[in-house]
Amino acid sequence: MQSEDRINMLARVARTPRGGAAPDGDNDRSILLLAAASYGARPTDEATVPTGFDPHAALLFEAIVEGAYLVASADGVFDDVEKGTFERVVTAACGGAVPQGHVAALVGDLEDQLVEDGLETRVKRLSEGLTRPEHAREVLRIAALLAQASEDVSEVERSVLEKLAVAFGLGEGAVEAALSDVRASLTS
Repeated sequence: MQSEDRINMLARVARTPRGGAAPDGDNDRSILLLAAASYGARPTDEATVPTGFDPHAALLFEAIVEGAYLVASADGVFDDVEKGTFERVVTAACGGAVPQGHVAALVGDLEDQLVEDGLETRVKRLSEGLTRPEHAREVLRIAALLAQASEDVSEVERSVLEKLAVAFGLGEGAVEAALSDVRASLTS
């Protein structure tokens, strides 16, 4: 189980824009924070559509979480402790825009989809929803961060990261670049 300090550090790195720039203004906000804000504004059954809800941004948030989930569950073990830690990191990374209960429901849906479809189909579907290279790189970066959370990226996690990079069309070296970015951010 990760300590609260470690969870907060992982969340800080996740919400820091790629390259490590501190989020000062709207242009410096991370893709994750922007997508989470829209996802958090998603209407519920009893609510009317609020201003600021962008379904494309909400789908991007789901893609970011799914990419991280696919890597986190790559070893076939995603027990309650790992699941709870994962949900806490995602919730903290969102800066309060998405409550942990909504993150838990999303993770439950992702678990069901992975069991039903299998890894290859989930990776393919995930890649189909990403139309901008910067979004694909952000999904890969956050997935790399979760792989690095245990301070050692396993071969099976690296394999899933490689599958994501290939499906996203990011080119050779994208996984190492994402891991290097994450390592640099974690040590700074």
